[in-house]
Amino acid sequence: MLFFTTLISGMMITLSSNSWLGAWMGLEINLLSFIPIMSSNENIYTSEASLKYFLIQALASSVLLFFLISKVMIENMFFVFNSTVTSIVLTTPLLLKSGAAPLHWWFPSVMEGLSWINCFVLMTIQKIAPLVLISLTLNSNFFMTITIMSSVMIGSIGGYNQTSIRKILTYSSINHMGWMLSALLLGENFWLLYFTMYSFMTLVIILIISPSQISFINQTFLLNNDNPSMKLLLFTSLLSLGGLPPFLGFIPKWIIIQTMTTNNMIFLITFMVLFSLITLYYYLRITYSSFLILHSEPSWNIKIFNNNMYPLTLLMSSISVTGLTLVTIIISLY
Repeated sequence: MLFFTTLISGMMITLSSNSWLGAWMGLEINLLSFIPIMSSNENIYTSEASLKYFLIQALASSVLLFFLISKVMIENMFFVFNSTVTSIVLTTPLLLKSGAAPLHWWFPSVMEGLSWINCFVLMTIQKIAPLVLISLTLNSNFFMTITIMSSVMIGSIGGYNQTSIRKILTYSSINHMGWMLSALLLGENFWLLYFTMYSFMTLVIILIISPSQISFINQTFLLNNDNPSMKLLLFTSLLSLGGLPPFLGFIPKWIIIQTMTTNNMIFLITFMVLFSLITLYYYLRITYSSFLILHSEPSWNIKIFNNNMYPLTLLMSSISVTGLTLVTIIISLY
């Protein structure tokens, strides 16, 4: 609990800082707080993931600090960076920290060694500070467009043949990074809406998966034997995360599609939608296989939900599944 408090404090220092040095210091406090949280489960995979994460984040922080110092030294010599060059230079280490493509190579392997709760923190909370700083350096739309297209494409194709649920959620997170970066191009309000919806849907999935301790797709086939209703909510929540209407996850994508179309960003939004359909395809394929393929009773049994959070998870899952319908009803009433 102490380290989680300092993790949030580091993030708040970054968000409230009025200088890049203060923002960098907040990022370091956040990093040094998350490493002990990652290492709380003592096994070889967690230790390996913690070391990889520390090395990558330390590299990104060192590059960011180096460029910040260089920028100050050059400006003191009455020479100012071109704004586009400055934007690209400062944005690159922040993209590495947040796991956006093509700087995503560390993300899947680190996720494989973490507990489900730590996976949620890495996919959501740890992205807030870098994304807010990225919003302050947006001067090169071309560079950001390349990053968005890479994230959407790699996030879609990378998860296609995966059997590990952690890696599927990892590549889904990379795909959503592309949508969040495009939301930043439109405005911070769009990003805030998308990130909030994405975090909520990810939390719902983690709350369903975590108590069952399942890690691979073939283990989900056995959930019919224990609690088929939670299995249904799990896969509808996955489809909601993929942005399938009429679920809650379609709302932020719908808004971004409309806004980008209005701003004549036709090619980019078409590219994003087409590759997001691949993400939906492998979610639908997993759901189809899990529900329609019959499996014999195994010698072991997976108890999916034997904890006290069942009512909360059921409520959040229901909101995730029926979100678009509820929003439509509320809008029609007013």
